[in-house]
Amino acid sequence: MLIAMTASSALKTDRYELTMLEAALRDGTAARQSVFELFSRRLSGGRRFGVVAGTGRLLSLLRDFRFGEDELRYLRDAKVVDAATHRYLEGYRFSGTIRGYREGELYFPGSPILTVEGTFADAVILETLALSVLNHDSAVATAASRMSIAAGERPLAEMGSRRAAEDSAVAAARAAFIAGFGATSNLEAGRTWGIPTMGTAAHSWTLLHDSEEDAFRAQIDALGTSTTLLVDTYDIRRGVETAIRVAGTELGGVRIDSGDLPIMAAEVRAQLDELGAIGTKITVTSDLDEYAIAALAASPVDSYGVGTSVVTGSGYPTASMVYKLVARQGSDGGWVAVAKASADKASKGGRKAAFRILADGVAQSERVLVADGFEELGVQESSDGRALQVTLVEGGEIDTAYEGPAGTVAAREHHLKVREELPVRALALSKSDPAIPTEFVDVA
Repeated sequence: MLIAMTASSALKTDRYELTMLEAALRDGTAARQSVFELFSRRLSGGRRFGVVAGTGRLLSLLRDFRFGEDELRYLRDAKVVDAATHRYLEGYRFSGTIRGYREGELYFPGSPILTVEGTFADAVILETLALSVLNHDSAVATAASRMSIAAGERPLAEMGSRRAAEDSAVAAARAAFIAGFGATSNLEAGRTWGIPTMGTAAHSWTLLHDSEEDAFRAQIDALGTSTTLLVDTYDIRRGVETAIRVAGTELGGVRIDSGDLPIMAAEVRAQLDELGAIGTKITVTSDLDEYAIAALAASPVDSYGVGTSVVTGSGYPTASMVYKLVARQGSDGGWVAVAKASADKASKGGRKAAFRILADGVAQSERVLVADGFEELGVQESSDGRALQVTLVEGGEIDTAYEGPAGTVAAREHHLKVREELPVRALALSKSDPAIPTEFVDVA
């Protein structure tokens, strides 16, 4: 039996979002104006900064957050919600406002990464979607940024599609690109997000042929001498000799995917130079992460290909972000700051405005202004800080500048720019406290 697929993102959510909606419609609180905030209490893995990623994807998914006939039929057949809630969802369109950190921005514990304002009904059912997108993409981007810093000026390519779920692989390629990677092996990421793609051949290509030389000749015939030949299927030294004999000294590159990479890279560079292939580049792959890349800094390596580590957040596949109600209108119409007080899971109530405080262009702190409602904050400026939040959705209308390939490129450019603000201590890979403190300032 074939099941018709739909572009709707409305059921990419948890059931309890809709049960809360049903209860709120019953008791009359669904229409209360509310402010939800997406933030992280701590940085995963003792990292010194986090990178916001996924915002552009979330906005596009928000546009598709509609309960069509298929979605409504499922909710009815599975008895998920009552008739009144079913009728409400028929016409659901997010009509509120979303402000947040620009994609590619750095964040720290307590940073108000995303602020969703609207009725409780409007905003509560976006929780799961927002968290699933930003938790995944930000985890990948944070790991990718650390790898990019470790690589310095050397190019990085993302090649981890086979280590992730099919849709996650595309999202991970996008997040890695935003955080400093220059290319991906994933063609869907290239088509959807405009990311440069790369790729030549795997070991199976060499194994297919009667000899390594036959495989290299066939690849050169198909792709020209600018291609990169994989030289470690059998014996690396013999593979390099064969590659240069077949392609000549103008061969574009060789790839090493095994062995003690610092030693192998040095030996291959020396052999290439002895053969006269002084312009042939060396790419290394083989289970690289930020630590392995840093260890290769002094080696004669020209570029890196990273797979498993980047698409899994280098050991931390989630950014540990949460989505909490921080302010609401009371029964008297006045604004009330609300916060969770549970041990180790407390939140800071109130609507917020955030600034990066700088001194001579270097980040000193994250300053977050906090107020119960809207009037107290108004439009805040800071003479010594950079405003961090932008309007992503206004009255339900999405700012398309943050979507698609153009939005992805803009996020990458923004990230590389703001990363220059980090203090030197933030660039270290060892576990430590956040690079800058987060200061909360109550606004009377």
